[in-house]
Amino acid sequence: MKNFTNLRHSLLFCVVSVSVFATRLLPAQEAASEPKGKYTPGRTQSRTYFFKAADKKMPFSIYVPKGYDKKKSYPLMVALHGLGSSHWQIIRYPGLTRLAQKHGYIVVAPMGYNSSGWYGADGRFTRFTSKKILRWSEQDVMNVLAITRKELSIDDQRIFLMGHSMGGGGAWHLGMKFPDLWAALAPVAPASPRNINDLKKINHVPVIVVCGDKDGLVRSARVWVARMKELEMNYKYVEVKGGNHLFPAIQKLPDIFDFFNKQTKAPAKKKDSRIQRELKTVPAE
Repeated sequence: MKNFTNLRHSLLFCVVSVSVFATRLLPAQEAASEPKGKYTPGRTQSRTYFFKAADKKMPFSIYVPKGYDKKKSYPLMVALHGLGSSHWQIIRYPGLTRLAQKHGYIVVAPMGYNSSGWYGADGRFTRFTSKKILRWSEQDVMNVLAITRKELSIDDQRIFLMGHSMGGGGAWHLGMKFPDLWAALAPVAPASPRNINDLKKINHVPVIVVCGDKDGLVRSARVWVARMKELEMNYKYVEVKGGNHLFPAIQKLPDIFDFFNKQTKAPAKKKDSRIQRELKTVPAE
């Protein structure tokens, strides 16, 4: 119960702090809702699609770098927000789109159905979340990924998954559920799920974990890092001295991009039919 309370307080601090950053550091005109199929490179855009299973219009945010050329293939970062946060907030973490522009990345941030959907990850903090919400949260990410891959020129060997807090748990979950999809993972201050034994499914996937040593979730992060070491995985652990739950996610964004830049997934010998089923495209609006 003490750990749950500490996490709740940490996440509340995270939500308030990110909202302040987004308000003070980013120009209001940067947010835009665009019509279907239209992207404006160099701008953070708000988009929607109709999620048939949930019977609901779902929002997501996307950044396409300036100079985008549809004849080229671009690395893609999928960014998962934390508990109580949103797609709008994580894509506005200070430095994220600037680094995406510098390194030539497209960044997409799904809502994950709602602010507390957990992206399908079942852990000690999801006891009040229904299985239906977990399923829809996971599927929303996969829907948005499918839309992005259809409408933009994505390098299929360089699709990366990053998540902060609840999103870090989502990065673990979706990384292990779809092990042949991702070029690398970046769980940041992760609220880790229960299924640590599934790490063996991604022993071929590079992982960078970031956590502050003052974060209530650092013990769990260290346990997962220790297991990666046992499995002899390709991983990097960045523990920020004096770091809390939020600021390491911002301070270490350059480390995450540098790590991702070194990774390229080997082309699959055959298509994974389960992934293809999950990636049924839903048109964006």
